Amino acid sequence: MRSNELVAHLLLRAGVAFSLLYPPYAALLDPVSWAAYFPAFVRALPIETTVLLHAFGVLEVVLALWLLSGWRIRFPAALTALLLVAIIAVNLNQFEVLFRDVSIAAMAIALALWPKSRNVDLTNNQDKL
Repeated sequence: MRSNELVAHLLLRAGVAFSLLYPPYAALLDPVSWAAYFPAFVRALPIETTVLLHAFGVLEVVLALWLLSGWRIRFPAALTALLLVAIIAVNLNQFEVLFRDVSIAAMAIALALWPKSRNVDLTNNQDKL
């Protein structure tokens, strides 16, 4: 992979990962505000909303770290795109805040569709087949 392709791939991964890492951090500081993004049917579940919020945060952190690792990038990228589209779909009334998630989902889709011969393994800095 050429140097500029490597940088582009890394920037895409870092950008999507950041968008997944910030909400769990912010939810630790202000869980009430972040819990409001759960749709009513989720808040109605017989599980404490804060527990759901932090469990969702763990999922986001795992996806972010997986994206940053670059290992089998298509899977976490596709999961992230689906997750973001689902968040947008169940919160359309908050689109004025979530419109950025459309762009982040597009970045995740770009990672999922990145040509397989161009995926990079940063652990040994060699292209994957």
